[in-house]
Amino acid sequence: MTQTRVLTGITTSGTPHLGNYVGAIRPAVAASLTPGVESFYFLADLHALIKVQEPARVQRSTLEIAAAWLACGLDPAKVWFYRQSEIVEIPELSWFLTCVAGKGILNRAHAYKAAVDKNRAEGEDDDAAITAGLFMYPVLMSADILVFNAHKVPVGRDQIQHIEMARDFAQRFNHLYGEHFVLPEAQIEEAVATLPGLDGRKMSKSYDNTIPLFAPREQLKKLIYSIVTDSRAPGEPKSTEGSALFQIYQAFASADETAAMRQAFADGIAWGEAKQALFERIDREIAPLREKYEALMAQPEKIEAILIDGARRVRERYAVASMKKLREAVGLRDLSQASGAAAAETETRRALPVFKQYREADGRFYFKLADGDRVLVQSQGFASPKDAGQLIAALKSGRSDLDALLAAAEPLQPAQREEAAAALAAIVQAEAQAEAAKAGAAT
Repeated sequence: MTQTRVLTGITTSGTPHLGNYVGAIRPAVAASLTPGVESFYFLADLHALIKVQEPARVQRSTLEIAAAWLACGLDPAKVWFYRQSEIVEIPELSWFLTCVAGKGILNRAHAYKAAVDKNRAEGEDDDAAITAGLFMYPVLMSADILVFNAHKVPVGRDQIQHIEMARDFAQRFNHLYGEHFVLPEAQIEEAVATLPGLDGRKMSKSYDNTIPLFAPREQLKKLIYSIVTDSRAPGEPKSTEGSALFQIYQAFASADETAAMRQAFADGIAWGEAKQALFERIDREIAPLREKYEALMAQPEKIEAILIDGARRVRERYAVASMKKLREAVGLRDLSQASGAAAAETETRRALPVFKQYREADGRFYFKLADGDRVLVQSQGFASPKDAGQLIAALKSGRSDLDALLAAAEPLQPAQREEAAAALAAIVQAEAQAEAAKAGAAT
């Protein structure tokens, strides 16, 4: 049975804080223990270079974030844990994708548009101080995902666009060079908390309102006591709605503890007493992790060895073989094998019909089932690439049949139906054989 590959990247541009722990680290470590899931966690140090030009800060952040994940229970023996820059296949794949990525799509990327809007508001040239790195960020992120053919990528809602772009680039590549990439899906963690910071806004380095995850005990207490509260006096009932203090407490407390604190708010608990309770609750959870973190930070060579080994293993298992196939696909080949390779490719393309996905000028997503140059089935338009991709995946695996294909297609004549049925059967059989061969290789 094929495992679901889930991939998470952490940009090495700052010190981990409580918001990172609650919103990303803690749920991801728990998810890494889920049966049937193959987890990829990487330190996105190449991405950090887009916004940080301080070498020491990038290095320090990489160390701190790696130590934080390991201290919080991430087991490098059970997941793929690596530094992005060690996977040399990622920038190579990024160039392959750059050559199929539409500039118009990149023009619509949120970060680039926001930078352009800021320049316009300030009366500057549209592209003032905007680097090609910022503009091409979505392509590099797509390479992170596609080099391992990840199925799911946990992201916040503001990152969904990047996953849609990765799907679009993968579809374009598949259309040109054959079915090489799985189309990834965004995994939105609705239940994961977004922690408020000291001033009540979202905890973020951008707002300078964070509480470092492994701040020393006295500093942690001082920061918690500086959380903004209202002027209600002791004995006066307090509302939990909009209270940063209560929301942070809830993110760490059990259901019973949360209910007790809610009642204490209603009963008029003093803010100082509530902040002391919050400090003690957080410290109780973080203290043992802080001890592990400090021990790891004192052994940077140990963390370096873990990251180097993780990169070596994941490259050997996936990236090297994947890029070898992709190089072959685009024509970067051994010249001495040119005639034989061309003949074999031609024969393969003749032998098996293929699904091809693409996007039309109307903005809708389509696929066609083609046998060589002949189009057997032309789909109707889909509003989302995910919808088209899911149907194709179901058809190829045999989970959906000819009726499902015909329901999504332009009308066919009886003879065309027979051809489509034969083509679909051939694809399902080939997919089953490929899965069987893969399973045999794994054992």
